[in-house]
Amino acid sequence: MELFIGKGGVGKTTLACATALAYARSGQRVLLASLDQAHSLGDALGFRFRREAGAVPAVASVQTGLDVIEVDSLALLEDRFRQVLMMAAGAGEDLGIDVSALDPAELTGLPGVQELLALLEITQFTKDARWDVVVVDCPPSADMLRIITAPDTLLGYLERVWPAHTRALGGFDGGLKRAMLAIAVEQIVDAVTAARDLIADRTRTSARLVTAAEQVAVAESARVRSAAALLGLRLDAVLVNKVLPEMPSPEVSPGEVPHPAIQWYFNRRGEQLDVVTALRKRMRGVSVQVVGHAGAEPVGLSSLSALSYAVDASGNWVGSGPVLMLGTDADGVLPVAAGPVVRLESGAGVHSVFAMRMHLPVVDPSTLQLGRVEDDLIVGADGVRRRLRLAPVLRRCTVDAAELDGDQLVIRFRPDPQVWPQ
Repeated sequence: MELFIGKGGVGKTTLACATALAYARSGQRVLLASLDQAHSLGDALGFRFRREAGAVPAVASVQTGLDVIEVDSLALLEDRFRQVLMMAAGAGEDLGIDVSALDPAELTGLPGVQELLALLEITQFTKDARWDVVVVDCPPSADMLRIITAPDTLLGYLERVWPAHTRALGGFDGGLKRAMLAIAVEQIVDAVTAARDLIADRTRTSARLVTAAEQVAVAESARVRSAAALLGLRLDAVLVNKVLPEMPSPEVSPGEVPHPAIQWYFNRRGEQLDVVTALRKRMRGVSVQVVGHAGAEPVGLSSLSALSYAVDASGNWVGSGPVLMLGTDADGVLPVAAGPVVRLESGAGVHSVFAMRMHLPVVDPSTLQLGRVEDDLIVGADGVRRRLRLAPVLRRCTVDAAELDGDQLVIRFRPDPQVWPQ
C-alpha cells in the first residue's frame, strides 16, 4: 500500500494518479482509492463515479489494470449502522440497549469514527487478491496523521475499559447478552488491529509526501517526517511538485536588459532549487525527488498517462534521485530500524542498564514529552503522541534517563529491585 499525503493545492491527487497509471503500465493490477472527503479523484481522472443515495460507492474500472474508488466514510457509517440494527433485531433477546433509538447522523459527531471506518475499508482492499498495489490519495497531512493514530487510540481505550482477559471470561459465564457483546467487541479489535499492523508494516506500507517548492515546505515536511517516524509509518520520499524546468540562458546584447518575464523565471527557478537543496539537507536519509512543472494542470487519463512516464516501475520520479550522503546506501537512504531496539548497555541483574533506541527526527526538541502508563511508554513530539508497549524486560524497570542523539531517541532503564527476579 502506498499513501500519498500532503496539504491541499500541491497536486497530491495528480501525482497519486500518475503513479497508479505507471504501476498499471508495468503490468501490475492497481487500485487507486481516495480517502480525501473533498473527492477530487474523479475530477483529476475526468471520470464520473456512479453514486446511489444511501449506498456505499463501489469499485469502478477506468482502464485495464487500474480500478478506482472514492471511499465515502459517511456512507460507510450508515451502512455499518444498518448492519448493527439487523444484528440486534435478529438476536432474539433484549440486549438492554435500544440501538434503534440512535441515528447514524448522531454518530458522525464521535471523533474518529468515520476516519476509522475508512481506514478499515482500505485494509480490506489490501487483502483482496484482485490487486497487486493499492495507491491511496489521503486527506491533508494533519487529518491523515490523526487517522493513523485512531486504531491505537481505540485499542487503548478498549483495553482499559474492558481488557481482553475480562472479555474472554464474560463470553463463558456472562450469559447470552454479554457473550454476544464480547464477540462483537473482539471482531472490532481484530479489524482495528489489522489496520494498525498494516500501517506499521514497513514491508507492505509506505508513504510519499507531496509538497511545493516553497520555503514554508521545509519546516512542514520535517514535522511530517517526525510524526511519521513516531507513528511507525515508512516515509519513502518527498515529492517537490511543479518545479520549473531548466531553460537555456537568453542571449542578451551588451547593455541590454533581459525581459522582466525572463528575469522572473530564472529567479523563481533559483528559489525553487534553493528549497530542494534545503529539503535534502533537512530530510537526511529520505529521497527528495523533483517533479517538473507540467504546464496546465493534467486532467483526464491522456494527460495523466503522459505525466506517468516520468515515474519508474518503483514509483520514483525519473532523474530526481536523492543526493548521496555519508552513511547512506546506494539509493541514498539511511538504514532505519523498523521499531524500537532494546539492548543491554552494562551491568547484570539489578545493576543492569538497558537502552531503548527509536528513530525520531524531532523538529522542535522542546515539544518532546515522555510518560509511562503501566507497561506502556507515552512518547509525544511535534504535536503527535504515540503509546508504545514496552519490551517485556523493560516492564520490570524504571526510567533512568532520556536524551536525543541526533535522529535517535535514547531512553535508559534500570531494574526495579522490588519486582526484578532474584
